[in-house]
Amino acid sequence: MRAVVTRVKHASVTIEGTVRGQIGEGYLVLLGVAPADTEETALKLADKICNLRIFEDENEKMNLNLEQVGGSLLVISQFTLFADTSSRRPGFSGAAKPDVAIPLYEKFMAHCRERGFTVEHGEFGAKMEVDSLNHGPVTIVFDTEKP
Repeated sequence: MRAVVTRVKHASVTIEGTVRGQIGEGYLVLLGVAPADTEETALKLADKICNLRIFEDENEKMNLNLEQVGGSLLVISQFTLFADTSSRRPGFSGAAKPDVAIPLYEKFMAHCRERGFTVEHGEFGAKMEVDSLNHGPVTIVFDTEKP
């Protein structure tokens, strides 16, 4: 799995002119699923992101996690994170097909909810407009294939 996590003041996703999900302070998570990913991969990545300490404490050090600031997550499916850019027109054969990706995308979000977080999301495969106000900016890239 790959995830691009941005610390945001607020974020929202709009589909066909309707806001489908929105959060205040928290993380905008662009989430891509690879064919070899498993439920275990989704759970480990969810834990890693939920425990990530990138909010500033009283000394302006990145020392607080999502729970400590009362933050939420906006999770957007993003197969383009697995783009093959060896040519000018990217290919996406490195991304999981929907029958694999959708359950893992949903498992990732469910695990974050089980941990007590508010999780908003887009719609898998839909054309979405994502709006966010980056805070910092702070953006972290995760790839479960890399240590």
